[in-house]
Amino acid sequence: MITGRVTDREARVKLIVRGPRKRERTIPAVIDTGYTAFLALPPPLIASLHLSWKSSGRGTLADGSACLFDVYSGKVVWDGKERSVLIDEVDTDPLVGMALLIGYELKIENRPGGRVTIKRIGRRPAHGTRRRQDR
Repeated sequence: MITGRVTDREARVKLIVRGPRKRERTIPAVIDTGYTAFLALPPPLIASLHLSWKSSGRGTLADGSACLFDVYSGKVVWDGKERSVLIDEVDTDPLVGMALLIGYELKIENRPGGRVTIKRIGRRPAHGTRRRQDR
């Protein structure tokens, strides 16, 4: 489980982001349910981690305008495990997107200092099937 807090009307968690040669940073990141990719980081943070450039990307901002950005590969410690992810270079606070939240339940106590929890969703049997019970 990942935990965080609501500060300045934003749900925030701390993440460890890793680049090559054991470079890593612990960063506060905002959960952004309107952002569909994995992770967005500002240019100075990407440079300090020496992340590897992968490609260019195109996105649509909340105001409907289009933007171009660079995409890098990196690693993030997520729920205690290291995951390889694509990281968008965006001049903003670090953002956690919906792709990183796939398979997880997000709960936010939306008040100052409120608790943020991200918990793995357990596997459930398909509709109409039952779990085998041991006797």
